[in-house]
Amino acid sequence: MKIIISHPTSNQNNRAAVKGLYSAGILENFHTTLATFPGGFFDNLSKFNAFKDFSRRRFDIELKPYTKTHNIGEAGRILASKFGVNSLISKKTGVFSIDNMYTNLDKRVAQQIKEKCVDAIYAYEDGAFYSFNQAKKCNVKCLYDLPIGYWKYAIKLLQDQISIWPEWAPTLTGFSDSQEKLSRKDAELAMADRIFVASSFTAESLKEYDGNLAPVEVIPYGFPKAISTRSYSIKNRPLKLLFVGGLSQRKGIANMFAAVEKLGNNVELTVVGGKISDDCKPLNNALTKHNYIPSLPHDKVLELMRHNDVLLFPSLFEGFGLVITEAMSQGTPVITTNRTAGPDLIKHNVNGWLIDAGSTQALQECLENLIKNPKQVADAGKAALETAKKRPWSVYGDELAAAILRSDNSKNDL
Repeated sequence: MKIIISHPTSNQNNRAAVKGLYSAGILENFHTTLATFPGGFFDNLSKFNAFKDFSRRRFDIELKPYTKTHNIGEAGRILASKFGVNSLISKKTGVFSIDNMYTNLDKRVAQQIKEKCVDAIYAYEDGAFYSFNQAKKCNVKCLYDLPIGYWKYAIKLLQDQISIWPEWAPTLTGFSDSQEKLSRKDAELAMADRIFVASSFTAESLKEYDGNLAPVEVIPYGFPKAISTRSYSIKNRPLKLLFVGGLSQRKGIANMFAAVEKLGNNVELTVVGGKISDDCKPLNNALTKHNYIPSLPHDKVLELMRHNDVLLFPSLFEGFGLVITEAMSQGTPVITTNRTAGPDLIKHNVNGWLIDAGSTQALQECLENLIKNPKQVADAGKAALETAKKRPWSVYGDELAAAILRSDNSKNDL
């Protein structure tokens, strides 16, 4: 079996997927916009501060022969974003917009499918429409990766937040996709021969899809490299809480600030993340009361996690939530909700805590219990660290490749 896999911007889960296909001997080509390899042009360029963002696209040298890049547009997008030329990256009109990057790569991959003899194409949401259409014409199997929950379920679960928290409405920007884009998402799903998701919650969200779907398989993402050990000391000081993520009510931040407010000096909250909107008065007011850091490099985020007791991630709609695995890999236990990958990774009161999404009271009660019983933080942190050590990113890649091979050999599925 030979597979083409594509992802316009790549990320950690895509890297692990590519590596897994390579290790299994089923990788034909990996298509992306920009990739750097040790000693290459973009890798050398990334050593300069103005171009350091290119380092996020670094891949192992062994993948270079398999990687096909289409980097002009993506390099333009990164630089336009870096230097604040917003007209070039505007969602609707920018020549270097993220939507254009996805569409252009998708069309290029479609042409490759037409020219190459492969068995399957593995593509991600918003970047599969043209390649899947061509794959159907060539009898090539369509493997679809849905990294976040299905859009109709998002609307169903989040639209009431506007009435519950009207002042936080400016942060809920997820309802702006055009009908054309939403229809394209549905068309991608309809063409898929198999669908891969990273959490049970994402799988559940697909129940809102109108029509028949291919088999859905849940394969949770891996954890970053776990630290070896960690000490805990929480006596005679406030419980140190951390939030990392976009500052949107989709992440449940209104509930978080409300719960923390009621705990007073018993807790100390640090918030890391960019504002979705500057026009949200309660958010702006809340940030003045806590430690606020708009942005941090990834290694500094991990370091900050090690210096906090608990990560708060009360998200209302999340396909996975990589900050969960990042925190656990640093020995920092997580309080998260049933609408994330939490139920797939966390056993309540053992290596973290699960609460109902949207419940300020549940979050407050969970924190009050930890304030009264700080030893639970240490116990859960140690258990979280052991969980992380058992599932590095390589496990995700290997499990994904094995699942693809199983489906290829099945007479009842693909």
